[in-house]
Amino acid sequence: MTLANAEYPFFDLLGTMLVFFCWVAWFCLLFVALGDLYRRTDVSGWAKAGWTVLVLVLPILGVLLYLGIQGRHLGERRRAYHLAQQRRFEDYVRSVSTSDTTGAAQIAEARRLLEEGVIDDAEYHALKQKALAR
Repeated sequence: MTLANAEYPFFDLLGTMLVFFCWVAWFCLLFVALGDLYRRTDVSGWAKAGWTVLVLVLPILGVLLYLGIQGRHLGERRRAYHLAQQRRFEDYVRSVSTSDTTGAAQIAEARRLLEEGVIDDAEYHALKQKALAR
């Protein structure tokens, strides 16, 4: 059996690849449209249900209609969503951060180390001076 099979010509293969590519592209557009639709807070539940039914009943036409009618500000909504996600993440990281770098906290930690005998009096005073210099 050869690689170039006469039963499935090259142009049929290209046609199949084109159909597969269009199918994958449609799914990408579907996920973009539905993701945007469900993230929006300015659209009622009934409108979301209506758009979902339209996209499922008339798949290609429904997605293209949504992108044509509602997609004008889709990029701005996506950008705002990602910026809000980033802000929430940064706020979360700040809230769970355990590094307390205030001078009083550093002096208290140095005092604890001195009382436990981990450092001596000279090291304690050096750490204290370093914390007060900030």
